[in-house]
Amino acid sequence: MIRKTFEHEIQQVKDEVLLLGSMVEHAIITSVEVLKKRDINGAEKIIAEDKEINKKRFAIENQLMILIATQQPMAHDLRLLASCMEIISELERMGDYAKGIANINIRMGEEPLLKPLIDIPRMAQIGTNMLHRSLTAFINEDVETAKAIPVEDDEVDALYNQIYRELMMIIIQDPKSIERANWLLWVAHNLERVADRVTNICERTIFIATGDMGEIKSSDDEFWKNQKK
Repeated sequence: MIRKTFEHEIQQVKDEVLLLGSMVEHAIITSVEVLKKRDINGAEKIIAEDKEINKKRFAIENQLMILIATQQPMAHDLRLLASCMEIISELERMGDYAKGIANINIRMGEEPLLKPLIDIPRMAQIGTNMLHRSLTAFINEDVETAKAIPVEDDEVDALYNQIYRELMMIIIQDPKSIERANWLLWVAHNLERVADRVTNICERTIFIATGDMGEIKSSDDEFWKNQKK
């Protein structure tokens, strides 16, 4: 009976992690949508909703600490609960990236976008898709999927590099555009970091299932390794 109650409480934690993940996904996608529309009210709403993301993170953390202290979990269960602490921290930071994009939108004031947003929404779509599937892999302890998802980070990096090159070309042609270019570069940077944090979630999923902790290498890592030879 005690074990059954513990399993029920663990399931509740997992459900709350998924809920937090959905809140973060929504914040990321919406932050880019309101930037595209230059919707200042929408940006202010994202900033306000970030407080709810923070509250949810701390509520889950409190729940986890109570379970660890009162249930004295061992082996797999302890790995799961400890990893949940890390995962909700990663999610909260992703929420901060969405808030950061909203803040950029507000700071731009009446300034129009320097260029149409094409690659930035694509980065947001790929990143949130990776996030959604990484959390599904976490729930199912799906090691193969957790290993496969981080490879997609290369596509996000490629989009970031494309945006960087385009913005640098614009600055070269018009040095007065540097501030507006910087705003978009920070937006792209925040979205690139989202994908990086998804990789951290995947690493935790593998640790939960196998007990092995290590970094998942991407082809980008191999590229830079070869450059140093």
